[in-house]
Amino acid sequence: MIENHEITMSAAVNALDESLSEDLEQLRRDGLYRPLRVLESAQAAEVVIGGRRLVNLSSNNYLGLTTHPHLIEAAVQATREWGAGSAAVRTIAGTQTLHEELERRLAVFKKTPAALTFQSGYAVNLGVLSAMLEDGDVVISDKLNHASIIDGIRLTKADRLLYEHADVDDAERALRRAREKGYRRVLLVTDGVFSMDGDIAPLPELVERAERYGAAVMVDDAHASGVLGSNGRGTTDHFGLHGRVALNIGTLSKAVGVLGGYVASTQAVRDYLIHKGRPFLFSSSHPPAVVAACIAAIDVLENEPELLVSLWDNTRYFKGQLRDLGFDIGRSETPITPVMCGEAPAAMRLSDVLMERGVFAQGIGFPTVPRGQARVRTIVTATHSRAQLDHALQAFAEAGAELGLRGGA
Repeated sequence: MIENHEITMSAAVNALDESLSEDLEQLRRDGLYRPLRVLESAQAAEVVIGGRRLVNLSSNNYLGLTTHPHLIEAAVQATREWGAGSAAVRTIAGTQTLHEELERRLAVFKKTPAALTFQSGYAVNLGVLSAMLEDGDVVISDKLNHASIIDGIRLTKADRLLYEHADVDDAERALRRAREKGYRRVLLVTDGVFSMDGDIAPLPELVERAERYGAAVMVDDAHASGVLGSNGRGTTDHFGLHGRVALNIGTLSKAVGVLGGYVASTQAVRDYLIHKGRPFLFSSSHPPAVVAACIAAIDVLENEPELLVSLWDNTRYFKGQLRDLGFDIGRSETPITPVMCGEAPAAMRLSDVLMERGVFAQGIGFPTVPRGQARVRTIVTATHSRAQLDHALQAFAEAGAELGLRGGA
């Protein structure tokens, strides 16, 4: 907690605090107020919180790369050689050879002509969408796309059409409407793997329909990078659609284990975004340690495919056991496995009881997910042992029984 110094606040500041406190109280009444969980250890299969060691099912560290020796050594060496930070934006003095090498490696890995990095996965969606779409354009978006896509769309002057989640026929209706109106640019946007439900977009069908109507496709592979495709190349590779997806969005903050986001596309897209992508233009570039660790992560993805094998072995085991316990895990097809609870207070209570039993799995409610669809979202990783997963499953069984949730019988 931040220390509260003795400072006299003005009436205006107190009035603002009073207004915000009313909103915070409503969050508490709705069961949606959650304190930050502070980790006292590295991000790994087990973490320490409040002095207790817990099995960690809340991390996006799919392959365990946050603590991989190759990444750590690369970060340390880069800091010694290049310094702690870049101290400039990319377009002035913040582009070092390391940044160019990372983008070259990303383009090769994603099998595209070029790539450009942004400061975060959130920033890349804001930057790409706000730059690529203007008045006279239209974006067609899955209703369950990530918040960063939604916010990026809000920053454009383009029209927007939403289609029902993963509904190819509804997407085609939107594409037909867009063609009839004669928009200049038509961009269909979807997550590759949806972050709350863990299902995979029907990308081949979406690409085929988009091509039929002259639309380009953008795929956000935040939760597919390092998870799907050969060596974790993502959904475009998973479905064999190289050259047919215009904008491949990825993150360096989840399975890659470090920080940042990128778009892998054509050289024209890269050049355009260097001049028009506002988060790229107005944010300092990544510190050398971050860049070097990301390059090292690509080395690991290319050279240690056994990590993906372990990830999927653990995923299949954990999902199967949760189903056998009777829990509703929705439509998940990936390591993201929600345990559906209905209303937010039930999800938050399940999360708390799991923590009491040595398992860190966060409850998620509105507005991250729709009302009535609150859940505890779990993510297994390549580095979880079978004993750790069994401990978590036993905790779920006991918590389900205590709370009267499905699976407690």
